[in-house]
Amino acid sequence: MSHDQRRYRRMTRRECLMLTAGAAIAVPAFGQSHFEVEPLPASPHAPWSESSAFRRVTLEMSLKPFRRTDDAAIQAVAEHVFRQWAPLLQRADACAVMLWTADGSEILEYGGNLDDAIEWGRYLGRANPDEVPPNVDPSQVDIHQRARLYMENPPTISYGTLQRIVATLKRVGTAMTGKPVTVGATFDPGPEFARSPFKYQRHTEILAPGELMWVDCTATLKAEERAYAGFPNGIPAGTRFGTFFGRQTQRFLTDLGFDYIWFSNGFGFSATAWSVKGPLFDGSAFHPERAAEIRTRIIGFWKAFREECPSFRVECRGSNLSTGADLGASASPLRDIYDGGFDMVAPPNSPWAAIDGDFGLEISGYLSHIAHLPKGDVFPFRFYSHDPWWLNSPWFDRYGREPHDIYMPLALARLDGAGKVTPPSFLEFLTIDNSYGELPDACPNEVTPHILRAMDQYSDAPGLLTWIYPFDEFHDMVFGGSPHPEAPFFSDWFMRNAVNAGLPVNTVVSTRNFLASRKVNPQLYRDTILLTPVPAAGSPLEAALLDDLSRGQCVFFYGSVARASTKLLELLNLKLSSPVTGELTMQSSLASDVIRQGRLPTRLLHRDVLSDGGIDTILHQQGVGDFEVCATVSTASAERVFAATRTVGSGRLAWVRGSLSSHITNEALPQADDPKQFFPVELAMRGMLARFGYEIGVERPALATRMPLVLVSRSNNGFFFSGYNPSTTATLRLRFPQGAPILHGYETWLDNGHSVYSLPRAWRRECRCFVQQSAASEISCIERTPEEVGIRRRMLLSGLKDATVRFYPEVRPAGPPVRMENNEKRIPYSQEGDCLVAQHINGNLLMSW
Repeated sequence: MSHDQRRYRRMTRRECLMLTAGAAIAVPAFGQSHFEVEPLPASPHAPWSESSAFRRVTLEMSLKPFRRTDDAAIQAVAEHVFRQWAPLLQRADACAVMLWTADGSEILEYGGNLDDAIEWGRYLGRANPDEVPPNVDPSQVDIHQRARLYMENPPTISYGTLQRIVATLKRVGTAMTGKPVTVGATFDPGPEFARSPFKYQRHTEILAPGELMWVDCTATLKAEERAYAGFPNGIPAGTRFGTFFGRQTQRFLTDLGFDYIWFSNGFGFSATAWSVKGPLFDGSAFHPERAAEIRTRIIGFWKAFREECPSFRVECRGSNLSTGADLGASASPLRDIYDGGFDMVAPPNSPWAAIDGDFGLEISGYLSHIAHLPKGDVFPFRFYSHDPWWLNSPWFDRYGREPHDIYMPLALARLDGAGKVTPPSFLEFLTIDNSYGELPDACPNEVTPHILRAMDQYSDAPGLLTWIYPFDEFHDMVFGGSPHPEAPFFSDWFMRNAVNAGLPVNTVVSTRNFLASRKVNPQLYRDTILLTPVPAAGSPLEAALLDDLSRGQCVFFYGSVARASTKLLELLNLKLSSPVTGELTMQSSLASDVIRQGRLPTRLLHRDVLSDGGIDTILHQQGVGDFEVCATVSTASAERVFAATRTVGSGRLAWVRGSLSSHITNEALPQADDPKQFFPVELAMRGMLARFGYEIGVERPALATRMPLVLVSRSNNGFFFSGYNPSTTATLRLRFPQGAPILHGYETWLDNGHSVYSLPRAWRRECRCFVQQSAASEISCIERTPEEVGIRRRMLLSGLKDATVRFYPEVRPAGPPVRMENNEKRIPYSQEGDCLVAQHINGNLLMSW
């Protein structure tokens, strides 16, 4: 089969994403309450309809919009919600509403009487504990210390009221959309959203040690005589929290008409889901001896919960961090949870990026969580639009209406065992109402077009770098017979830093799926660089990568080589020596950023505890052909190889040792070293890409200026660049093996073969043209009107000077061939793989198809 045929087959598998909406549905006028459409299948695992972007859209909301609780008022709110989001729901097969009623204590407190009032989330700020510091005006106390009511005299809501709200949302939603509507309940382990006498007065024994005051899912309860729905005779001493919570959840969801339960804020995964530290890592040393016991306790919770609540699906937030970070510090057994048959859905991307701008953590964490999935290969994308508790609406204030947290997470590509891209099945919004219970129309109106555009252009092939994520290996390193949690800990935190430094990692495949997919499609990874920690000696992954390398594949290793085979070490021209650590001097020939004020330091601070050991590599032998030492580190008496590359046949192999350029404090995340004092080692990863022909350079005014994040995805034979500029003073310089990328809709200055861009805060641009020319010039690529029957699109390149242009056309099942013109004169072109090549072009080049 030819490559073009393979590409066409991949498109047809993705027609559900690439096609525009099919049969339109009529949006009702204000006051109407239904759509005239046929219902679609209810199952979230059902095949997608042709026009769908998602199997399901989840509208998360608090109860604050329900300021009155009579039936007419509840229905009016429900109608407003589904009318607001109608254009997006048109592109989904189903809808869910997830209710943030309180913090889940309404489930714990449920006694079976629908007339009982609920302590619901009617607050602004932290609800527990409600303590005002002495001699302080309560009105001046921060909302993180004391909650306020969101309105005067908020309504009383009973379990019966909640039951009516759930039923109304289903009835109105189904009538208005013609699609199945489900409703989810929520449980949060923390103290934030509503008063919880159960957690913070009667049963403090379930709280994990520390300042967060979070529920430990593995705790046991003390005895209590109070009657509960699942325990009418009270709670016996020593009852597992999973048992109690499971039985209460089964009764609560059944009685009130809910369809699933959401575990929030890492609940069910770890007791320390927000911190770099944990029971296996105290900030200065690792303690792997505790891993087995923690794993047993966490899986015990899931088993106990499922024994009591067998019939409702579990969806979850998961951790804010990454798989390797949680394994290394907290022994979070993600593989056991995914593969345990617990009828659960993998977590989405963390909303933490919206809080502190750490998109490297969001992207690397998301990739690590979806590399392997529970049965069904379903995972969500979640967008942080409003916050119903903390007086912020990220779309409007934290993001300033910029769509970077849409386009970057939706630029990802997760590959399954057959080598197919797995798109997100669910789209979730945290939340559709703000802290005052308002439902601003501007949010769906502004956000929806960005999301649908991203899904219509969703990846259908690997991007520039494919992260082979050692999901199974990392679990074995923590729970196996020779535990070594330092390796997954370092690997994931280092990759977080590298993505924040502009390493364009958008594609992930687990080792298991990589080994399977390369057999199904041996050509799948030919146009991507395979990126992975150094594989273990004798492993199937090592054998596969060495075989691929011999066939022309590009392979990029990072991390310690202490567990590498002799064969791989010799291929890297390395051998082990005594390790060096601490403050080192770096010498590097790798591409580096341009700093207008100041210079990058040459000192490196290597912490062996955080970086999977010391740096212990020296040259195996001198004078090896096609081999280059790209960086070394040294003390006064010793020098060690830090980065190297060599040509192997028609392939290229590269390796960067890496070091975590961060230190551990009492903050939740590792804190970056001072860039004025120590070299940020993660820059070496982006610098090494130049050895593969990909130059992504940054010019920034100062060392403290944050670097742009760049992701490059592939869709319909095009390249789609998505980025985030923490500082719009930074300038981006790009050159690929095909030439300088010309981003559609922008002007660029072509300088020494590089396209130079000054980009806005958030950006996503199509790229189908690459230019090589010796002369400097201003070049642009813009869309032109078709103006000709049979022509669908035209692109105009301007400013060319004796240029070679490589054009990547869209893949079409039929239609006229691409036409290239210069001043209305036809330009001949040749074909190289997926692209068309025109040479010696001056002035303009018009491409029509």
